[in-house]
Amino acid sequence: MTTDRTIRPPDNPSSAPMAIEPTSFLYEHDRDTQVVTITLNRPDRLNALTFEVYDELRRTFYALDREPGVRAIVITGAGRAFCSGGDVEDIIGALFERDPEGLLDFTRMTCDLIRAIRLCRRPVIGALNGTVAGAGAVIATACDIRIAAESARIAYLFTRVGLSGADMGVAWLLPRIVGLAKASELLMTGAFIGADEAHRLGLYNHVVPDGEALAEATAMARKLARGPSYAIEMTKDALNREASMDLLSALENEAQVQAVCMLNPNFRESYEAFVEKREPRFV
Repeated sequence: MTTDRTIRPPDNPSSAPMAIEPTSFLYEHDRDTQVVTITLNRPDRLNALTFEVYDELRRTFYALDREPGVRAIVITGAGRAFCSGGDVEDIIGALFERDPEGLLDFTRMTCDLIRAIRLCRRPVIGALNGTVAGAGAVIATACDIRIAAESARIAYLFTRVGLSGADMGVAWLLPRIVGLAKASELLMTGAFIGADEAHRLGLYNHVVPDGEALAEATAMARKLARGPSYAIEMTKDALNREASMDLLSALENEAQVQAVCMLNPNFRESYEAFVEKREPRFV
């Protein structure tokens, strides 16, 4: 195990380091395009999440934040679903045997997955199909861009099983995408909505025919991977941090960020490519 391929998730210093070699889902790193594809791979269970999948996903996203040769990430699901949420047999049933401290350990771990996705500096593109539900819907919402098949129905099912609709950070994420009123309805009712409505609300960036979501998401990831990685990283960071800032603070943040970006070699490369009438070669 080499040093540069290991990770200790923040706020969990006692956990063992992990190489990016997950066993609970598929992991592919295309070193030519510098795109990583994560495929949830329990198609017989609609890619329902287990304790192991949750833990490996969060560790993987923390690792990908620093992994050399990675400039964009795609997450998708095998078979006829993206992800149906927590597995009723492997997770839900087991939670009844936990004490309050054990339950809090679990809910903090699920929230930590969303933290890992949002803090990962690489753009994350969700390729969604079929059922996108519960925790799977939150993972999709945490992605930077969502490309969905026409079959991709989404629902935040938590209230329908007696839990708060505010789970894994979705009460922070969703209103910023679809607005407070619609987020309130979706989180309180747990109702499914189809791809066309999700697209109209801005929850899905693009809707494509069934069978094409992964290809379109991969094309988007490759496009971003060819772009100026530092500028994209700083854009994601600003989107995260400025959500809790007032306008004046956001303006100062963007002034400082832009000044730093002007010192990055990609800014000069863009100028030189324009002058020389060629495509830029970003690092």
